Amino acid sequence: MKRDEPVPEIPADENDPRIKAALAELRGMILERFPEATFTVSRGEDPVGIYLDATVDIEDLDEVTNIILSRVVDMQIDEGIPVYVIPGWPEHRIEAYRREHPVSRSRGRAIL
Repeated sequence: MKRDEPVPEIPADENDPRIKAALAELRGMILERFPEATFTVSRGEDPVGIYLDATVDIEDLDEVTNIILSRVVDMQIDEGIPVYVIPGWPEHRIEAYRREHPVSRSRGRAIL
């Protein structure tokens, strides 16, 4: 394969040793900075791949993204590993955010 040809993507199987290793590496990167983080793994369809949901109790979830983004891109592009990381808040932080930022409800009238 030539250097400028895309690396073929491996099948999205969370039991594949390459995907297991990628997930372990990404978990480790996040835990190094956020030791209280928790994780779930699922198969997703848009795009097809294995999704690592990282629940982290911090105000700005971009902090998680900044840690792993470069490595995730390398895994996807250079290694053909279909893994994706979705940072999220724990339920208590979501509830607090909703209390602080209520959604206004319209009465069904559209302004055109």
